[in-house]
Amino acid sequence: MAPVRTGIIGLGRAGWGMIASALGARPEEFKIVAGADVIPGRVERLAAEFGAEGYADYRALLADPNVELVVVATRSNTHVSIGLDALASGKHVLLEKPFALTLRGMDRLLRRARRSPGTLIPRHNRRFDPDFVHVRELLATGVIGEVREVKLYRHGFNRRNDWQTLRRFGGGQLANWGPHIIDHALRFLGAPIKEMYSDLQRIAAAGDAEDHVKIVLTGRNGRVVDLEISGGAALGDVPYRVFGTLGALTCDGKKTRVKRLDPTRLTPVRANPATPRNQGFGNAEKLEWIEEELEARPEHPVEFWNAVYAALHGNTPFPVTLAEARQVVRVMELARRGTRFEAPFTE
Repeated sequence: MAPVRTGIIGLGRAGWGMIASALGARPEEFKIVAGADVIPGRVERLAAEFGAEGYADYRALLADPNVELVVVATRSNTHVSIGLDALASGKHVLLEKPFALTLRGMDRLLRRARRSPGTLIPRHNRRFDPDFVHVRELLATGVIGEVREVKLYRHGFNRRNDWQTLRRFGGGQLANWGPHIIDHALRFLGAPIKEMYSDLQRIAAAGDAEDHVKIVLTGRNGRVVDLEISGGAALGDVPYRVFGTLGALTCDGKKTRVKRLDPTRLTPVRANPATPRNQGFGNAEKLEWIEEELEARPEHPVEFWNAVYAALHGNTPFPVTLAEARQVVRVMELARRGTRFEAPFTE
């Protein structure tokens, strides 16, 4: 099949540094034929490297009949408005995260998508991260028993001062790393949300947007997912820490440590109401721990752009549904509600 003829709106950090470079390495699946940006030098660079048409106004790119897929990689506060225009053009649309900043904006996109002949795809590319897929595969085997709590961390310390520190542009960690890790959290939760706690703070960054996000989700299944995204954590934790009824695991992104019990070698244990004779804390059994260190490589990896291509040319549903993307936006909106970090605009 012919490569998907792609136009990129926004040629900055994401559009150029992440998307154009990724598509340029996959010429059999994608061909960059157009780009749009308000900064002329960026358009000229794209034209020189890919022979693509360059536009100062994204609407001209949407009118280009040679473009099949539009990738929207502009500032966060413009994703909904440009996404609506792109869907109205009838083309396929891949929308950079955050998909939307509010549920109102999200629902406008969904309504337009239902009327559009094109396919709408969220760029939840971190759903395909090898370490994330690997940890989920491990947990599905029951290696640490019934999962009770999952801790997800993305820590660092950065006195950031670009546009992503400003609320009026949709800045802040909730809209930056938030969509990725909230999506992970919802997959690990594995049930509708029963309760949610959140706290947003600005610690080290400039501007008026949050750089520290704390969200705790409790599912109707009783499982808890504790996620933390911080640009103000000078001493951080590993990205994954999971507790189960038969052990625990941690993953630093490259290596996974598992400490577990073999349930076939455990004898039943019952609570004893009597006072312990040795004044200790009860059961003195010696647990036989099994400890392993594994490469964080999934058995069944899926690559993001392969999945995009299959959704457009292979009639294969994209693994991240629009309903799942909407749930991410819902959690983001709930986390902001009633705080000083609420979005200062409507979508």
